[in-house]
Amino acid sequence: MTLNEGYKSPWLDEELEILQDAVKKFYEKEFVPHVEKWNEQGFVDRDAWLKAGEAGILCASIPEEYGGGGGHFGHEMVIAQEQSRAGVGGFGNSVHSGIVAHYVKAYGTEEQKKKWLPKMASGEMVGAIAMTEPGTGSDLQGVKTTAKKDGNQYVLNGQKTFITNGQTADLICVVAKTDPEGGAKGTSLIMVETDEVEGFRRGRNLKKLGQKAQDTSELFFDDVKVPQTNLLGSEEGQGFVQLMQQLPQERLIIAVQACCAMEKAVALTAEYTKDRKAFGKRILDFQNTQFKLAECKTEATIARVFVDDCAVKLLDGKLDATTAAMAKWWTTEKENEIIDTCLQFFGGYGYMMEYPIAQMYGDSRIQKIYGGTNEIMKMLIARTL
Repeated sequence: MTLNEGYKSPWLDEELEILQDAVKKFYEKEFVPHVEKWNEQGFVDRDAWLKAGEAGILCASIPEEYGGGGGHFGHEMVIAQEQSRAGVGGFGNSVHSGIVAHYVKAYGTEEQKKKWLPKMASGEMVGAIAMTEPGTGSDLQGVKTTAKKDGNQYVLNGQKTFITNGQTADLICVVAKTDPEGGAKGTSLIMVETDEVEGFRRGRNLKKLGQKAQDTSELFFDDVKVPQTNLLGSEEGQGFVQLMQQLPQERLIIAVQACCAMEKAVALTAEYTKDRKAFGKRILDFQNTQFKLAECKTEATIARVFVDDCAVKLLDGKLDATTAAMAKWWTTEKENEIIDTCLQFFGGYGYMMEYPIAQMYGDSRIQKIYGGTNEIMKMLIARTL
């Protein structure tokens, strides 16, 4: 299912093409047969993480000395794209490998990296990042969760919600206030090993509009004690800066997923409209269908070229936060518009969950919200005007 025959991403070299083929086969064999079951139960089976670890799917861009694949962001892009193309929406590897592992890699001590990263790479530990709270979304300075010193420990109290991998994760990066009066400078990142603490509990596995197999949860911290050595960074108060430094990569991951969704939607719809007939001719033969799909293909292609350019910049260490924000908001807006347009050509069948386009419609809507809402993205961009 190819949208742009002959186009090759500039960052995609021979090594990555080999990885692409291997990852595609892995998802088709090991994950796709279980997608319906995972959607119904609301989470991906734990052993799937171990299989992904064995296959080198996890922590592909983490150095080999810490158990990772020794690759770069291009490896993560290939893995994320093939997951999207395979329709395995519930597997939270982009958070686990693309976000949490990189916080540990970037800010962790040598001891922390050796302790956690090999287990994340093998799938023994699943990572999550706990930012959002019931009253705090994109405004991370407003978090209420606290981490207070008590001897050689931190005592965490607070509540988080909408946490990806929430039911599965056993290593959680918690955004907390070590100085409640310090604003952004009072924010720190504290790592919590859920099997090692008391007072931690998981709330509901939240029922969502889309991404049914993704365990998205409430988390509660009631006097949870962790060693002060679980602080990420050399000192308290670095959390907000750490979050901002990692955002370009996180937002580009979302943009990559948006590109794949657009391309898949157009390809599925083109295929369907070639076979489906109305009023004695194929739906694709109507001028309206041709014009609409031509628009969709054009916009999906523009998105791909832009995101590929961002990926090249990221690999060169040159992707700035503003450009990443542009990529995030624009691609996810187009993703939703294109999938909505494509669904219309399926008629009533497009509304049935047995058709991939219906699932994609539900899955895509959150893309405009998480990773920083698109309204926040525009505010960030506007500051540079």
